[in-house]
Amino acid sequence: MELSLAQVFWPALALVLILEGLLPLLAPRWWRRIFGEMLRLQDGQLRFFGLLSILAGLLLWWWLA
Repeated sequence: MELSLAQVFWPALALVLILEGLLPLLAPRWWRRIFGEMLRLQDGQLRFFGLLSILAGLLLWWWLA
């Protein structure tokens, strides 16, 4: 059975939003401190962490598929 893009995209987006909301909900002070530290990073450092995140997601996707 083939899944449509909408059948995969919307649940994936919902999961991302749930995971993104966990830390501010459970530990708002810690989240605020981490977010403040991220604001001080250089563009290149943020891009590097973004790249690591994408690679980790792709690796997990490949591993689960």
